[in-house]
Amino acid sequence: MANEDSLGKALTRVIIYSAIFVIVMGVVQWFFTGGLQMLYNMTGIGAILGLENYSIYAIILVMIIFGWFVIVSVASMFYAMFKPKYGESSASAIRSLIKILGIGGIFAGIAGAAGGGVAGVALGGFIGMIIGFATQQVLSQAIAGVFLLLSKPFELGDVVDVAGETEIKIIDINAMFTKALRNDGNTVLIPNNMIISQKIVIRKKAKGQQ
Repeated sequence: MANEDSLGKALTRVIIYSAIFVIVMGVVQWFFTGGLQMLYNMTGIGAILGLENYSIYAIILVMIIFGWFVIVSVASMFYAMFKPKYGESSASAIRSLIKILGIGGIFAGIAGAAGGGVAGVALGGFIGMIIGFATQQVLSQAIAGVFLLLSKPFELGDVVDVAGETEIKIIDINAMFTKALRNDGNTVLIPNNMIISQKIVIRKKAKGQQ
């Protein structure tokens, strides 16, 4: 997917992939229920009915393929929405966050499909919780990065005190870390969630800023 896709193109892809996903899922489910029975009635080959045991694998495959396409399209749509107002860095951070959340959703959905019924819902919820705990730190940093990029407490080139660092020059802000240059010439990577939760002192603004 191209980074420069317009909002209209990204939204169109979301609608198309979502519609294809629903159609393909419906066809797969029909095939492994009524379709196999129809083939058996036509051919009399008993082995055909045994294919029903593989329905879950087909459903999981469809969920992975089209789920990923939908996630990427939704992420591209939000990228196109936020880039004009907040810039490429903020839009990229939001896009990455949506992909992370989407992948977690796919795994939870697969777990639910594998369990089936009430057990599947419970299993999907349990897997979702596990994924949430396992990615808590990553999501915390990514969400903090989004807030940091949108609120813009400092800009590239500013000299600040933050997260125990004194008079560091901001040289990059991404979804996970803020990169800064110390006075001793070393580069420090600060997790964004540490910045959000602490006081920030702006020592000097970058040239051209007020």
